[in-house]
Amino acid sequence: MSNWLTIVGMGEDGWDGLTKRAQTAIQVAEVIVGSTRLLGYLPSGIAADIHEWPQPFSAVVDRIRPLRGRKTVVLATGDPLNYGVARKLMEFIPFSEMEIVPALSAFSLAAARMGWSLPDCDTLTLHGRDAAHIEPFIQPGVRLIVLTADRSTIAEVARRLVTRGFDRSEITVLENMGGPRDRQSTFVADSVPDTQFSDLNTLAISCVASRGAMTFSRVAGLPDDAFLHDGQLTKREVRATTLAALAPAPEKLLWDVGAGCGSISIEWMRAARGCQSIAFEHDPDRLAMIATNADALGTPRLKVVAGEAPGTYAGQPAPDAVFIGGGLWLPGVVESAWDALSPGGIMVANVVTIEGELHLYDLHEKHGGDIVRMEISSLTHVGRLRALRPRMAVTQWRVSKPW
Repeated sequence: MSNWLTIVGMGEDGWDGLTKRAQTAIQVAEVIVGSTRLLGYLPSGIAADIHEWPQPFSAVVDRIRPLRGRKTVVLATGDPLNYGVARKLMEFIPFSEMEIVPALSAFSLAAARMGWSLPDCDTLTLHGRDAAHIEPFIQPGVRLIVLTADRSTIAEVARRLVTRGFDRSEITVLENMGGPRDRQSTFVADSVPDTQFSDLNTLAISCVASRGAMTFSRVAGLPDDAFLHDGQLTKREVRATTLAALAPAPEKLLWDVGAGCGSISIEWMRAARGCQSIAFEHDPDRLAMIATNADALGTPRLKVVAGEAPGTYAGQPAPDAVFIGGGLWLPGVVESAWDALSPGGIMVANVVTIEGELHLYDLHEKHGGDIVRMEISSLTHVGRLRALRPRMAVTQWRVSKPW
């Protein structure tokens, strides 16, 4: 049953902008599924059964799966594989049963309008996602091309740029690209015009940092004051070493046990594409801090589980890495996390007390791995002179679970 489904990308130029292959697929289709906007571009005389996208979008499975075996066309905006519907459809339909006929993506169209080399831009989507996702991409001198949810995204992105001290960043709103209502306008982030923008828009942003801007690298080791905290956080230098030991990789899941203000979870999620984390924390004040930090630092998808570990582990997906920053001595905290950890996964635990060290030595004896001690001094003043004052030493156990 090969190629019963064709996913056709369509732009604002409608039918006339489609390739011959795309037009033919539509003309011979038995069923066509698409949004009201895209279906409106079809010429008269199309004989197929017409279906609008279901609402909510998650119901797409129920709409498409019963059509299996009938010649079906799904209309998508632009390139269906560039933050488009094709990824969702491939979750339940084998790629061998479909054909994808893309149109130009909004990224390509925007880059052409701006004269920007696409590989030299960061591209991301805020469509169906929290606008906080833009935060890790806000860097001095960076060019961003951003898909939006609707017109409301424009003001929210501008607000975040201003809050970070990127108020002179230049924003270009590109509306209805490729169609008869194609329009673009440019302004700086702290001067959003009172304009009725189209909901179908893409943003091109030249990031400009003003003096004193908060410029947070995506490399592990954000300044401690980047986080709202009560003093109980993994400090910058130890945090960078801890993230290096945890080895974030695309699409991997971290369990952050005793998450505190969420600093390890947040830096993990910023480190690689698609990284996810579950923060286990019981203190109500710290739970609130995690939520604030996740929004400010661009990880709104951070999952927070309130309550005491290890009871809160139940029902959670198996992690690829585990960090234990608190509660090491509680019965079952390490053992249950170790059992849940995927084969080949990494576990890291940090302690500062003698009792904690003794526990690490027992774990090392049982599971192997490495134990290191980090002793860091920082500059302080002694009267009119300066000295380096040692901080509390941190002992770290890190181990890979055998396959």
